[in-house]
Amino acid sequence: MAWPNPFRRRTANTRDCWGYTFELTDQHLTPEQCQPLKHSYDTLGEQVLDRLNEISPPPQKDLPRGSSQFSAPDGRNEVPLKAEAEVKESPPKNPPRDLYAILRDHAESDELLQRFWHEVTTVPPWVDWAQIQRGQDVFYRYGAANLTGLAYQSLLGGMGAARVVETLARTGGFSTKVARSRLFETTQHILQCTKSLESIQPGGDGFASTIRVRLLHAAVRNRILKLASTKPGYYDVEAWGIPINDLDSMATINTFSATLIWLSLPRQGIFLRQQEIIDYMALWRYIGYVIGCPTDQFATPDQSRRLMETLLFHEVHPSDTSKIMANNIIKSLEGQPPGYASADFLTASARWLNGNALCDELGLMRPSAYYWALMAGQCLFFCVFNYGYRAVPSWDRHHIDMLKKAFYQIIVHSKYGLKGEETTFDFKYVPEYETITEMGECTEERVKDSDIERRNLKTFIIAGAIAVSMMGVGTWIGVRIVGGIVRSIW
Repeated sequence: MAWPNPFRRRTANTRDCWGYTFELTDQHLTPEQCQPLKHSYDTLGEQVLDRLNEISPPPQKDLPRGSSQFSAPDGRNEVPLKAEAEVKESPPKNPPRDLYAILRDHAESDELLQRFWHEVTTVPPWVDWAQIQRGQDVFYRYGAANLTGLAYQSLLGGMGAARVVETLARTGGFSTKVARSRLFETTQHILQCTKSLESIQPGGDGFASTIRVRLLHAAVRNRILKLASTKPGYYDVEAWGIPINDLDSMATINTFSATLIWLSLPRQGIFLRQQEIIDYMALWRYIGYVIGCPTDQFATPDQSRRLMETLLFHEVHPSDTSKIMANNIIKSLEGQPPGYASADFLTASARWLNGNALCDELGLMRPSAYYWALMAGQCLFFCVFNYGYRAVPSWDRHHIDMLKKAFYQIIVHSKYGLKGEETTFDFKYVPEYETITEMGECTEERVKDSDIERRNLKTFIIAGAIAVSMMGVGTWIGVRIVGGIVRSIW
């Protein structure tokens, strides 16, 4: 249960975990069953990456400053004027390699690439494209609430998984300077996978981005393991498992699907219809298939929910690194356009969705009651509009189509997002021995005036006024009824 149920009957198998209550069954994965998944991974994707690197070698990184051919005897770099001029006049950098394009163009000329291409472009028999399209619509039907859940529960709350954050921390991709951009890049992938049926089908933009992410995962995994092999203590494979292993991949797909359905949305007052749940889970099962993730646990909604409960119960144990990552996300989003939300409101969002117990372990501050009221106002706003649009099919269709365009404009094309530069998920956050994400500061000047907070406050006040009015009307009607009964008796 996402919300406490005072009438719930507790048994010997009832488990409470981070504000969520469920019944542990023999169908839930056990720690012993999860252990092998921490050491298995997408070996085919890694082999394909190696082959693509042979076909099109990655660009060589610039030499460290201390290794410059112009270094002075004391170690300082003294670049001759001529060389300095050549550096200034050097041509612009080439665009990053597009591994998907290289794969596509060489798929028929290489046996390994052909086998991989045939696998990812072959549609599994359990895929129903009409159902996949309905699942895409579900994402936009509850679009703003879904994005809120993805940011503050799936991502920020997911930082409580201590094993996973050890990999993320070594990429440096969640420092305060780049965490916001990283969040937009992930959102771009989701939007590409949901913008149309053609986009997620083989050859579409969403399909291509999913393959790029799969190859990026292979690159990160390969790099961390190489560094760990030469420096003991850099990454503990025995304790944390292979970086981006099968269990991690399953957890990622689960946070984008089951966690939204049974945690994020209910805690915002939104409950999906059963057919919506089935359709949305089918969409993410297919994305998981393309990205190289085991998909058996996503075959039915019940299995997906049990996997969510297993991961929540056995994998979420915040560490000191978890605290750093979670706080960096808040600081990177604080006062940022277009909403300009304050750190207090962002933290209230995280606490509303994840509960105080987990957020205390993540070291997040406790906001005042005012910000809890703002979050309540936001949930009321989402409920009114989402249920209202859902009730009328023509409104629902218009709402979905409008949000598809609006989200992509804000996240990818606006000056507040990726500035019109769609990421190709190239390997730009390269793990190094010294790359461990540390606690950062707010990246830009704080802005006090927040459109989102002002909207939520208005919604909360209006809802409160309506509630008081209804109570007053109800009281007046009750008094009139009782008065009438008394007069009839006497």
